[in-house]
Amino acid sequence: MSALPRIAVLASGRGSNLQCLLDGIAGGRLQAQVVGVFSDRPGAAALEKVPPAQRWAHAPRDAGSREAFDAALGDAVAACAPDWVVCAGYMRILGAGFVQRFERRLVNIHPSLLPLHKGLHTHARALEAGDAEHGASVHFVVPELDAGAVIAQARVPVLAGDTPDTLAARVLAVEHPLLLATLRLLVAGRVTEQAGTVLLDGQSLFSPLRLDSHGTLNA
Repeated sequence: MSALPRIAVLASGRGSNLQCLLDGIAGGRLQAQVVGVFSDRPGAAALEKVPPAQRWAHAPRDAGSREAFDAALGDAVAACAPDWVVCAGYMRILGAGFVQRFERRLVNIHPSLLPLHKGLHTHARALEAGDAEHGASVHFVVPELDAGAVIAQARVPVLAGDTPDTLAARVLAVEHPLLLATLRLLVAGRVTEQAGTVLLDGQSLFSPLRLDSHGTLNA
């Protein structure tokens, strides 16, 4: 029997997306293993979700430079030999050296319908823009912020009276099944990236996969 695909997770906060992956693994809905959790915040609650031997956390200011921190992080991630590296609420921009080191196996979940609202404060910006829909995207990571090829998206309506907090809660509810469904395809080898294009079963995707109400991704 072949070993389960290995996932390294980068997280800066409470780790709700990480917990979703751990629950999916425990429930048999994701055939993979989380082999390490890495954070730029030593006090991040996400770290508590895995055994101490699987935790790595350092404050970037202690590294001396951005390049030194990224190199140390990259060495720690590489040491656990991951098949996939997942940014799940990781709030620090990764340098080009780190991104290139894990090229084509580094993905991120972002709380907007990319290419709309790259960066921070996405829920407030969606409301300010008058968007009718908002949501989340899973994409391959490239050196440019939130600019990699989008694999899959989940959409929610923007409702009258929404605040950034109410909209954020609605998006978070679809982030979890979106990430789990996307990781199922990735660890199975069904989704790859080539020259900025997402391939599903070897065929180019011309628009992101879309999560339906049953938690299934459809072309």
